[in-house]
Amino acid sequence: MRQYDFAPLYRSTVGFDRLFSMLDNLAQPETQSYPPYNIERTGENAYRITMAVAGFADSELSIESRENVLTVKGEKTDETEGKSELLYRGIAGRAFERRFQLAEYVEVKGASLRNGLLHIDLVRVIPEAMKPRKIEIAAADNANAKQIEANAA
Repeated sequence: MRQYDFAPLYRSTVGFDRLFSMLDNLAQPETQSYPPYNIERTGENAYRITMAVAGFADSELSIESRENVLTVKGEKTDETEGKSELLYRGIAGRAFERRFQLAEYVEVKGASLRNGLLHIDLVRVIPEAMKPRKIEIAAADNANAKQIEANAA
């Protein structure tokens, strides 16, 4: 894959730095595959991210939304307090950090942890000023209309 250098564009444009940083992030291949996740559309302006976080308690997970980036972190606490000796570890319990780039006006509505799946509900809240609105066309009232007469010279 080609690598593009956006540095000259940073110097000659104003206000597009977020766009170029998004392009930089897209150009870098994502090597992290843990934990697996799904992204689904649940309504016209509603979305859900579902992450498989088996073995994590809700106190070991943190979700943060800042500047159109949703960050989900998981840090496992050490539970081996002399209970038993672990012979084989098949359930991954390593720490992770997963970032999702959110579109404009997308907000986190809530999150829940059920059956080892973390569900994060998102909603796109479009401001009233950005929504399309219908403009009524007023009909001309013939009784109040004035007619302009031209005098021939």
